Amino acid sequence: MKNRKLNNVLTLGFALFAMFFGAGNLLLPPMIGVEVGSNYFVAMLAFGLTGILLPFTGILSVVFSGNNFNDLGNRVDKRLAAILGTIIMICIGPLIAIPRTAATTFEVGIKPFFPTLDPIWGSMIFFAITILLAIRPSKVVDVIGNYLTPVLLVLLFLLITMGILNPTADFMPSELTMMQSFSKGFIEGYQTLDVLASVIFAGIIIAAARNKGYTDTKSKSQIVIISGLLSTTCLLFVYGGLIYLGATSGETNPTITRAELLIEISRNTLGHYGLIAIALCMAFACLTTSIALTSAVGTFFGRLTNGKLSYSVLVVLCTLISFGLSIKGVDEIINFAYPPLAFVYPITITLVIYIVLFGKIVKSKTPFVFALLASTIIAILGLLKLLGYFDESTVSSLNKIPFFEYDLGWVVPSIIGFGFGLLIDKIKK
Repeated sequence: MKNRKLNNVLTLGFALFAMFFGAGNLLLPPMIGVEVGSNYFVAMLAFGLTGILLPFTGILSVVFSGNNFNDLGNRVDKRLAAILGTIIMICIGPLIAIPRTAATTFEVGIKPFFPTLDPIWGSMIFFAITILLAIRPSKVVDVIGNYLTPVLLVLLFLLITMGILNPTADFMPSELTMMQSFSKGFIEGYQTLDVLASVIFAGIIIAAARNKGYTDTKSKSQIVIISGLLSTTCLLFVYGGLIYLGATSGETNPTITRAELLIEISRNTLGHYGLIAIALCMAFACLTTSIALTSAVGTFFGRLTNGKLSYSVLVVLCTLISFGLSIKGVDEIINFAYPPLAFVYPITITLVIYIVLFGKIVKSKTPFVFALLASTIIAILGLLKLLGYFDESTVSSLNKIPFFEYDLGWVVPSIIGFGFGLLIDKIKK
């Protein structure tokens, strides 16, 4: 019985790690390391908050609320589940995350070996495999957890261990302050999309746990939480290692792309074999994430349309849209992604954190509604600032909101909103 439970934890935990660990997770940390240099530890801590701790909190928020994202959204309002869920699924699905997995696989895993190959062919092969493995949702977790992830982890462990034991250079002095380095790591964690993905992936993992016989609330919660802890441990090692490799890479070229930096680090660490290792890492990391996200998109919109659009049709449609956008290239997708993520992230983080912290003791919906309303207002202001709609005097005024200039302006207003909602409830009673 214990062996069976251990095997299930390993399968679910490795599957969850692989779902989270995709294109951005491999490309972003090394560049953070280059930019923060000697402030590496502060940036790693900040990136860990948005890239590890908050995604785990997202899983907990769904586990505490029910079986999927709809149950989480319904804790506040049924319409929220549909609206916010749709925005999240579009972002982590065909608009940003899935195209980025294909583009990254081509630039890091294929282009170094076949420099003249058209990216269209690379994307066609990538998405053909994605459809083949995502079309049967019941097999997604087992395929990822039992076969693909162990290979990925071994390759990453080899690359990071060799890089730590034989660093290319010493830490570069950082031009950023400690707070700027923290903000850099925290905001770059948005680009992983993992907080958004966590509230969706939780439903996949919970469904897989139920299929394995963990049907009552206690055993289901226990197996999912233990699996989540396993995945976060793996992520902590990988993120910390990759940021360290970037900080000790000695790279001074300001125009180097994220993909080029990762290739350079791999070559310096493992020589020619480093290119092969990183190509395999990228292929496995991106495929597992693409499969999981495509499956999640098909499941979510299938439920949203009450089955009017079948899972298979949605999977094919998602794949076609992702294929069209993937040809743009990694850096263009990442640059395009930041404004919509800067809007949706504060709202999602507020929902996740407040449900986990207060969901069991605060039964009223009012405090959660006001907290989300405050975060949404700040998110809109932040989006308008990013898009250049405000002049310098307006930006200067907005920067008086605590942490607004570091793109964390939603923190204090959400606390005030939650407290205001509690006060309204008290007055009503």
